[in-house]
Amino acid sequence: MSLWSTLAISAALTVAIPTAIALGLIVSDRPVADLRADGEGLDFSVLSGAELPELQHYEARDGAVLGYRRWEAGREGAPLVVAVHGSGWHGAQFARLGEGLSEAGFDVIAPDLRGHGPDPQRRGDVDYIGQFEDDLADLIGQQAQDGQEVVMLGHSSGGGLVIRFAGGDHGALIDRAILLAPFVQHDAPTARPASGGWARVMTRRIIGLSMLNMARITALNHLPVIQFRFPDAVLDGPLGHTATRAYSFRLNTGFAPRRNWQADIGALPDFLLVAGREDEAFVAAQYEPTFSDLTARGTYALTGATHLSVVDDPETLRLILSFLRSD
Repeated sequence: MSLWSTLAISAALTVAIPTAIALGLIVSDRPVADLRADGEGLDFSVLSGAELPELQHYEARDGAVLGYRRWEAGREGAPLVVAVHGSGWHGAQFARLGEGLSEAGFDVIAPDLRGHGPDPQRRGDVDYIGQFEDDLADLIGQQAQDGQEVVMLGHSSGGGLVIRFAGGDHGALIDRAILLAPFVQHDAPTARPASGGWARVMTRRIIGLSMLNMARITALNHLPVIQFRFPDAVLDGPLGHTATRAYSFRLNTGFAPRRNWQADIGALPDFLLVAGREDEAFVAAQYEPTFSDLTARGTYALTGATHLSVVDDPETLRLILSFLRSD
């Protein structure tokens, strides 16, 4: 066998062996059928039943028509708050908070992120990693008035997306940020295993897909890699059909800060971070030491809320208003 043949075989094996390992990891870790809470996960009984404004729509850069809800302040020059929902749900999460902020003089828009809401084109999936950021930039570009202050607010994974947005190409579009119990990364000091039981993470599949992406192979990024444990009361209720119960690799990756999450946090503008001491998904006491080591732009507060109730907690609204009204 010639030297060139030997080198060619060696090169082929260098690619084939890691690819085979990656594919093995992917196929060995599959979704389970009809995953439900069964006593695990988050307390959904705290979800607001407040009345919602009508769902409106905007067109993203790829022509997709996406939904959002708007609470008007009714006064000229009011800052615009863009409220980004957490995993599995949609903009209706901010029914009570949006109403409270608008009554206090702030415009609020809460999008249903692509792949979420009552009737998405492909539930739980996007076209590429980073598409959420492009969609939010398009929404801000169409809804913000010239010179209007833009504040991006996010809860849980939505908070993680706010952090990602600040560190990305469109970060200059936001003037301030509000983070409600944000997801940072699985290896951050704020993390709990499986987000306190809320998420079923297909770890081997994520590792395999990450290996393929490192080799620029993205054809399998549509595969689901995480499922959520919704309780029966939500899934069998009137809005059960609007729950998004699993995420693809590309959606899940783009719904969190980058692997260098420290750099994304460091890029945040002035921000408020609020979490509840009873948070089941994340370690609330670790937010301030983790973030303050990376930036001096943060204001921090702990309340008595749980992971989900922090959104509607009256103390959260009071803290947000104090932050927004400060110079």
